[in-house]
Amino acid sequence: MKAAVIYQKGEMPQYVDFSEPAPKNNDALLVTVKAVAIKHLDKSKASGKHYSSNELPGTGRIAGGDGVCLLPNGIRVYGMAINGMLAEKALIYKDRIVKIPDGLDDATAAALPNAVIGAAMGLKFKADIQPGDTVLINGATGFTGRVAVQIAKYYGAGKVIATGRNQQSLNQLLLLGADEIITLNEDNDQFESALTGIHQKAPIDVVIDYLWGSTAEVILSILKGNGSFTNKIRYVSVGAMSGEFIQLSASNLRSADLQLTGSGLGAWTKQQVNGLFKTILPEMFGLAAEGRLKVETELVRLENITDLWNMEVPDGKRLVVIV
Repeated sequence: MKAAVIYQKGEMPQYVDFSEPAPKNNDALLVTVKAVAIKHLDKSKASGKHYSSNELPGTGRIAGGDGVCLLPNGIRVYGMAINGMLAEKALIYKDRIVKIPDGLDDATAAALPNAVIGAAMGLKFKADIQPGDTVLINGATGFTGRVAVQIAKYYGAGKVIATGRNQQSLNQLLLLGADEIITLNEDNDQFESALTGIHQKAPIDVVIDYLWGSTAEVILSILKGNGSFTNKIRYVSVGAMSGEFIQLSASNLRSADLQLTGSGLGAWTKQQVNGLFKTILPEMFGLAAEGRLKVETELVRLENITDLWNMEVPDGKRLVVIV
């Protein structure tokens, strides 16, 4: 079979002939792959920089972790791969599949799950979002951030504040459910002033942060209390596009009812992951099929993977490989 194989960490995947995988136990299914989204997670793991990266075997490893595929009986599902997904055939976990509605195209179905995981898991399980909450999404102009804005509204957020550097993408977020937008630039003083004004009028209850770095420091400084009672604030780190480290004042944690947590691989319980596959993903696929959850994709072919692996796609779109 043809596959996109990575032989050395940091190298581009190669379009080559590769041995078709065979199930080794009853927990695995051999499927025909239809579409696979290329995500920051895939590239980070391929480079060896992600905390969940494993050593590459001497024979190389198939890139990609999840996608749309056909079961042996022809049913179309979303599945998570055991040993890579960017190939004509793949092994998937039997207990990590979701049937795809007939009205949803392959590209959208492949692109959506990672963003749902990066948005809904944090909002629902880590932030315990409640109807009427004011939600700040830091770094909302990317694909996952745009999905997070829509899911926050779907979950009942009373107000959604979105930040980002691309003004055009920020303006589009207003059409997707954002109530306030704040432009990020080199001058953190302007960002601090704008967010402080919003926070004073409608105290922030939930922060979903895809950036971390200096913007996280600004947000946390705004959330710091002055000794009086504060609302319960749930700050969830999902990504670190602006840097892995911050300086955090101890008074931030003592002066406000602040819960600081993360949402990612290793941070969820088994029950929460089960809920993702049994409830959250089916629900979000249904919303997308009805046109109530909107995403944009950029389509490429598997045979062009080496040239397109690092392709820059417009803000808010996801690169999807059609197999």
